[in-house]
Amino acid sequence: MPENLAMDFLTHHMFRASARRFPDKEALVHGEERLTYKEVADRTSGLACGLKSAGLQAGDRVGIYFDASVAQVVSIFGVSQAGGVFVPINGQLFPEQVTHIAKDCRMKALIAGKTKLASLTEVFKEIPSLEFLVVAGEGESPAVALPAHVFEELCGSSTEQLHDVGTEKDLAAILYTSGSTGKPKGVMLSHANLMAGSSIVSTYLGITDAERILAVLPFSFDAGLNQLMTAFQQGATLVLMTFVFAMEIVQMMLKERITALAGVPTVWSMLAHPASTLQRHAFPRLRYITNTGGAMPQSVLATLRKALPTTKIFLMYGLTEAFRSTYLPSEELDRRPTSMGKAIPNTEILVIDDRGRRCRPGEVGELVHHGPTVSLGYWGQPELTGRVLKPHPFLPPEVGEGEKVCYSGDLVRMDEEGFLYFVGRRDNMIKSSGFRISPTEVEEVLLQSGKVREAAVIGVPDEVLGQAIKAFVAPQSAEPLDSAALLDFCAEKMPRYMVPKSVAVLDALPKTPTGKIDYPELRRREGLA
Repeated sequence: MPENLAMDFLTHHMFRASARRFPDKEALVHGEERLTYKEVADRTSGLACGLKSAGLQAGDRVGIYFDASVAQVVSIFGVSQAGGVFVPINGQLFPEQVTHIAKDCRMKALIAGKTKLASLTEVFKEIPSLEFLVVAGEGESPAVALPAHVFEELCGSSTEQLHDVGTEKDLAAILYTSGSTGKPKGVMLSHANLMAGSSIVSTYLGITDAERILAVLPFSFDAGLNQLMTAFQQGATLVLMTFVFAMEIVQMMLKERITALAGVPTVWSMLAHPASTLQRHAFPRLRYITNTGGAMPQSVLATLRKALPTTKIFLMYGLTEAFRSTYLPSEELDRRPTSMGKAIPNTEILVIDDRGRRCRPGEVGELVHHGPTVSLGYWGQPELTGRVLKPHPFLPPEVGEGEKVCYSGDLVRMDEEGFLYFVGRRDNMIKSSGFRISPTEVEEVLLQSGKVREAAVIGVPDEVLGQAIKAFVAPQSAEPLDSAALLDFCAEKMPRYMVPKSVAVLDALPKTPTGKIDYPELRRREGLA
């Protein structure tokens, strides 16, 4: 397509546009690998043509199963450019979990490294839709019955016949997310969803081509995928890494002159710990950090603000079904550090009560999201989609039917100035002694004690109370935790009905593949699921 007629409406267009603008600029860094935009573009286009030659048709689902790597990024944009639907699979998942995803979305092809594929050889026969594999990396390929193509060879395919197919409304990606019960479900995202999310976030974070973004979140997580999309949309440099210790993140930030970093509360808790060495260094280039995936503990926020005095901190809230809903600008942290903020640009956020009415300031209601990032729903689950995506409640039927909004299931309240505060999940709220209790509020007090580094709260059946509050905590130090002293601290900070009845001390709380605390697993430990 001639340069002056180029239009960006498909996911891979974001990347191609930046490759035209900055062909020789460093686009992607992973370990010793450093690729320019042109180099990544050439590999991506080659892979797209190679996939088509291998039999990929428009709309076919392609699994991408890697740890953080150049091949993972090339695969995402290559599948998009070939007209397929990319399905990022968290590298930490086990074979049975990968099998569920592949079967659920009727995956046609799987791109993976040789080590990952070797772990799946026994389950391929359980995935009847799988027609071929693409194998990346050095070493001996695992013996498989399916046709297998070499990733590096496909990336070198001729691109003479390459042309775009599809529209912005077509399905671009499926992200699998855990629910409160049952197996992970696939959230369908269109090209328009991904494009809008990138533009919106780039706007309110002020992302430009000068950014050097460190990616520590998996691309199977909506916030991690958005980092990739915004970086390539704006022509920034993306640095990939996997880590075990927070000190590794600190070292990478210094080495690569990082300007931007996104994390979830567990990442920030690790970085706030003295062992991370964050507080021993200065980061004058670190322009901003963002938090999503849950509330950042106030003690952690205070530590980060002290350690990073020149860095802007943005607190954000979102859900995979609608991507990002709200953000709190860094200049509001002093006045309302516990707020979720207000709606992101080009988005309407409603707070609706159980009778379908708008809530007044101070009233608790469900957060409802309206805007261009509302997903297409759940793959293969129309009934569940219908319960979450509904017509706009306050528009005329003639308009509202075509304007689906996302009912988040999250309970929030709004203050007089329109700032939102998270209260809890509908399915996580605890009712004890006749009171409705937010686990988040109790967890915050537990963390304020300074005795624990992680805390999670659930309700367990109780004959007298209805539900009793049970806390699960991981100690701050190696010293034995005095649970009685911890509960005494809670009793000084909140009403007696909010104080946990019991405390379970664990070395670490269970986590989901995206690093969030795994509440369903805690309930299973108590025989509640």
